[in-house]
Amino acid sequence: MNIRTFVAATPRDALRAARAALGEQAVVLSNRTVAAGTELMVMAPDDMQALLAQPAAPLAPAPAPVPQALQHELKDELRSMRGLLESQLATLAWNGRQPEAKARALREMLAAGFSAGLSRYIAEHMPAAAMESEQAGRGWMRDILGRNLPVLDSDDCLLERGGVFALVGPTGVGKTTSTAKLAARCVARHGAARIALVTTDGYRIGAFEQLRIYGKLLGVMVHSVRDAADLAIALEEMKHKHIVLIDTAGASQRDSMVAEQIAMLASGSGRVQRLLCLNTTSTAETLDEVVRAYRGDGLAGCLLTKLDEASGIGGALDVAIRHKLPLSFIADGQRVPEDLHLADRRQLLERAFTSHADAKVFGLTNHDLPLVAANSAQAMRDPLLSEVQLG
Repeated sequence: MNIRTFVAATPRDALRAARAALGEQAVVLSNRTVAAGTELMVMAPDDMQALLAQPAAPLAPAPAPVPQALQHELKDELRSMRGLLESQLATLAWNGRQPEAKARALREMLAAGFSAGLSRYIAEHMPAAAMESEQAGRGWMRDILGRNLPVLDSDDCLLERGGVFALVGPTGVGKTTSTAKLAARCVARHGAARIALVTTDGYRIGAFEQLRIYGKLLGVMVHSVRDAADLAIALEEMKHKHIVLIDTAGASQRDSMVAEQIAMLASGSGRVQRLLCLNTTSTAETLDEVVRAYRGDGLAGCLLTKLDEASGIGGALDVAIRHKLPLSFIADGQRVPEDLHLADRRQLLERAFTSHADAKVFGLTNHDLPLVAANSAQAMRDPLLSEVQLG
């Protein structure tokens, strides 16, 4: 194969020399600038034709498949790189480039206990009209939160409509006391003869006795059941009661007993509606985990308990907003039935934002916001946020 190199002062001179040596049909393979001028690599036309006439080389064997473990490792690495990039972009976006109104909204929501994801989502969507004044921004923010916070307008759907309601939740959230408070409200409206109390708590020492004492004070009979069969029999006997309240055994959200309890309650001919008790002294992460564990095939609503002990309730409201969980009642003390109130949207939001007004230790400055925004990059991908109504 005849490949030759020609060097000349100019490309024209180099090409003229190549054609003089190899013919007018010489093929230029490459050219580059060198110290002496231009260098051409040229092939004779006959050699090029011979090269083209050669059979194609066989295809190289297909590469070996990538092991499954390596595929997962590569995917994890890509996710990590994506998360890092999103965090860096979020940091840049909030590094002094956001309007003060948005920064203020983010600070206030975080201080009230709302999650970084929801706080940043709402702050970033603040319209221009809401940024004209501090009052307008705060009003818009609370209006959006209130619009997405589901609460019962009245207790008629529970007390007037009646039915079978089971109070569920982890140990120590106040289910038994809340059951007694609800029973007292029902007795005051419908009379003791139309109310029945049931307990499934056979684990906690004195659980039945505690509810029995409440029942005796209210003039209501208390029944104890052990399993799904007992529950079905008891509900059949009480089918003429206007309201049946069931106090259940507490179980950690990570306990397999939760699934068993949901299955037992579901076996009651589909009549049992579950009300989840949420302890407002718990962190938002814990409450979110509780809701996911106890949701099952759906919850009729929830009660917020221990408000008298909670330093802030923003986390509980955040969870209710994300999961569209209707708030029915709030409990803020041990008195029966005085310390049970119908959930009020305006009062709950007012309490959420005023409880941290003087909490300087946990307050945030504008210098802290870029870090918070960066750490919330993954939380912003939560599909539940896309259901938040902004207008």
